[in-house]
Amino acid sequence: MIKIKQKETTQTKENKSVSTQITIIGGGLAGLACSIRLARAGIKVILIEKNTYPFHKVCGEYISNEALEYVKSLGVNPFDFGAVALDKFWLSSPSGNKLELDLPLGGFGISRYTLDYELSKIAKKEGVDIWEGVFVKDVNKGMEIGNWELENTNENNSSENKFLIETSNGTIESQIIIGSYGKRSNLDNKLQRDFSSKNFPYIGVKYHLKTNLMPDNVIALHNFWRGYCGISRIEDDKFCFCYLSHKDNITDFKKVEEIEKQLFTENPFLSKILKEAEFLYDKPEIINQVSFSPKKLIEDDVLMCGDSAGMITPLCGNGMAMALHSSKILSDLLIQHFDNQIDFNTLKKHYQKRWTKQFQLRLKAGRTVQHFFGGRQSSEILINTFKYIPSLARKVVSLTHGKEF
Repeated sequence: MIKIKQKETTQTKENKSVSTQITIIGGGLAGLACSIRLARAGIKVILIEKNTYPFHKVCGEYISNEALEYVKSLGVNPFDFGAVALDKFWLSSPSGNKLELDLPLGGFGISRYTLDYELSKIAKKEGVDIWEGVFVKDVNKGMEIGNWELENTNENNSSENKFLIETSNGTIESQIIIGSYGKRSNLDNKLQRDFSSKNFPYIGVKYHLKTNLMPDNVIALHNFWRGYCGISRIEDDKFCFCYLSHKDNITDFKKVEEIEKQLFTENPFLSKILKEAEFLYDKPEIINQVSFSPKKLIEDDVLMCGDSAGMITPLCGNGMAMALHSSKILSDLLIQHFDNQIDFNTLKKHYQKRWTKQFQLRLKAGRTVQHFFGGRQSSEILINTFKYIPSLARKVVSLTHGKEF
């Protein structure tokens, strides 16, 4: 077995050293869902989350119904916590040209503040050791880390897939790591992921607000110059108002408030919301350097899940469902692995194959359609084309959504 051997320098009392079978870095939807299913299978799990539940996240807060039964199987019926059914879709250009579509599968709106919090409570009840408010400092595989080093006491038991994780709360020895930390993290730099050294041109901004300017069953996507904004109902008579903007808008206008003031007024739907809605945040939630580039699913034996594995463009409206689905694919395989049905290399091969089959086309379709958004002429062309050929619009929606899992 592999154990932690203390070096001559002593460890501070504030830090602890523990071992586990699986460590999940990131406690969003994918990480929490994975942890619940693994714990129910008797697998020892530590989940590390840098924030403390409940907390807000930049997210469109719409989940396709493809994930509804899975969420219920985890122990949460979203409608018990105020989720709102959504079955209509509006799309507008900066000029206000609007397309209306039915959403055949439909979905529901619920805040991450509520959903993640409820899932975290279930995870704790199932025995997941959640480290809240904890930062990951470093991850090493079979190497020194801080004041600790791996000692392999069995020559026939390779330490190749063993990890040491240094955190602000102590050190963890883990057989397997799942990276479910979201869109971007300093861990991407530690792992030298291909995209981590690049700059990406998008920022994401989210508010909650109250308004009576749109029906409760509609999810709307409104274009503005070099960006687009999604709005839909969530619990407690609130709406999620989340937009993606090109960084050139920040260069031109310096602050998000100026982007809203200068560019939202061009779109009559956004202009009316800006003037008449009650914004519930003193400040918005903001995330920089949002990347939709392809990512490697497995980095140095760290298994990526959710947005860490690949992020669909927000205009498609189902990133949350994809994160949940990826957690099911991965947790199914991990349960087989710890039941000695498959070895780790087979697990990696199956995960790559199943993930690619489920999501590669959806991600590609999302990146293709995004080229038409945020432009005055291109969004007009797209909407008019969809109006003229409604079957094409339905086909695009189907390409970016999946089936119930």
